[in-house]
Amino acid sequence: MTEPTPVSTPATTGFGGLLDRVPVVPVVVLHDVEQAVPVARALLAGGVPVIELTLRTPAALACVERIAAEVPEILLGVGTVVTPANAKDALSAGAQFLVSPGTTETLAAAMQETGLPHLPGAATVSEVLRLLELGYEELKFFPAEQAGGAPFLKSLGAPVPQARFCPTGGITAATAASYLSLPNVGCVGGSWITPADAVATGDWARITELAAETTYLRP
Repeated sequence: MTEPTPVSTPATTGFGGLLDRVPVVPVVVLHDVEQAVPVARALLAGGVPVIELTLRTPAALACVERIAAEVPEILLGVGTVVTPANAKDALSAGAQFLVSPGTTETLAAAMQETGLPHLPGAATVSEVLRLLELGYEELKFFPAEQAGGAPFLKSLGAPVPQARFCPTGGITAATAASYLSLPNVGCVGGSWITPADAVATGDWARITELAAETTYLRP
């Protein structure tokens, strides 16, 4: 039987204050490297100094490299980290933090090896408890709406008050406040800030406007 990859307890379980930095972390999908810098600058113009680029397209890592080089003032994260190679590649491209939709011990070990702050994903109580055992207290809850939404996180707050979350998945501008009102939610992940049609047409002003609206969401 193959032994699981050992995972050391992180020296610090904090996630660099990201959960308290902004109410909404933009979760961004880009298909063209030429869109990367304008999107990042549009978010900054709207008062959102954080971006999470997802590894869902062939252009994703090149977009990370471009933003790291040309928009250093934005806190640059890489999401959809699902393999050790993803974690290593994101580090090499210039990521400043990592986010995974779910977590295995092998993946947790790989993210720890990068030395970057990272947000491991969980969707069940058992997964949350396992990540607490590994030393994490700040987690991604994904897919948020499909896995129980704000009512699930509210019910989890009493038995597991030490866990804090960035719920992501299916959250909209209309539902974000229901999550942000919970004491165990620091921020939410949202893709509505950078809608695909606005990115495709280069409507950076719209993205700036949507970003600005999120800065007022925290209760």
